[in-house]
Amino acid sequence: QVRLEEAGGGLVQAGDSLRLSCLISGRIFSTYAMAWFRQVPGEEREFVSLLWWDDGSTYYADSVNGRFTISKVDTKSTVYLQMNALRPEDTGVYYCAAGPISSPQDRGYQYWGQGTQVTVSS
Repeated sequence: QVRLEEAGGGLVQAGDSLRLSCLISGRIFSTYAMAWFRQVPGEEREFVSLLWWDDGSTYYADSVNGRFTISKVDTKSTVYLQMNALRPEDTGVYYCAAGPISSPQDRGYQYWGQGTQVTVSS
């Protein structure tokens, strides 16, 4: 069984940076993608970024491209989301996900974490 555990959220001011982490327990297939989503109350969960585990290729939503960076450390079974130049509209609960994803538009994620709150004040 795979378990994902997010950490690193918090309250910051606009322009600040945060680094989220997603610790993976259990074994995922090398063909899996790891992704970050975010959600605010009353809205649908929004895709943020993904990384394919086997070759490390990445993809970003337009709203975060150039400000956020997704990365992984294989030996730590951890995926990171470095968030720079944060904006109030980046506020939300950030979720880590894993699954056999074939394209950035694919939403067939099999595993989800519990989420970590990020709040950006203006």
